[in-house]
Amino acid sequence: MNKIYILSGLGVDRRVFDSIDFGDLDPEFIDWIEPIYSESLVDYAKRIVQLIPDKNPILIGLSFGGMVAIEISKIIQTEKLILIASAKTKYELPLLYRIAGILKLNKLIPTFFLKQQNFITNWFFGVTTTKDRQLLRTILLETNPRFLKWAIHEIANWNNEFVPNNYIHIHGNADKIIPIKNVKHDFLIEGGGHFMTVNKAKQIEKILLNNLREIREKKTERNF
Repeated sequence: MNKIYILSGLGVDRRVFDSIDFGDLDPEFIDWIEPIYSESLVDYAKRIVQLIPDKNPILIGLSFGGMVAIEISKIIQTEKLILIASAKTKYELPLLYRIAGILKLNKLIPTFFLKQQNFITNWFFGVTTTKDRQLLRTILLETNPRFLKWAIHEIANWNNEFVPNNYIHIHGNADKIIPIKNVKHDFLIEGGGHFMTVNKAKQIEKILLNNLREIREKKTERNF
């Protein structure tokens, strides 16, 4: 099977996948690189592609990582895109985000506020347990503030209308950051919020493994 690469979300990192067992599939996590001043998401994706040496990879994108995966799929051929709690086009993001981008309201948000773990971030991410709150707090504190600010600007100004034909989309019906009402999804996670790779890990794991093994079986059949 083709190599699997995982792009984590904005404000989170590979630790949100710690509770998901990929078995023998051996995915590779792509760490975020420092954005260049005034760099667009399109140009950023071109630099991320350089970290993907394998041809026709399988990309798993969580939240912002899914948006980057979409941009990557415009540059290189991909075997499959698996999007989790993400958006395929600007129309799947809340209208408020686009308005904020047009009015540049996102630039008014203090960086220190974005890195705070509090009842607001807990509500947005769907975090309820002490353990999950501690994980979110640690990740937010360790997130590069410059990257965070840049990525929020790019999300608010994302103009993508392209939808690839080789995706599957996993979304939770309790997601407050990217509400499901505008999202065309393939798999629904009941009660799943934006932190569902942590607190709904086994449901996500089952969907991922079933689909990845199906991809592997189809590839094996094509090779005979």
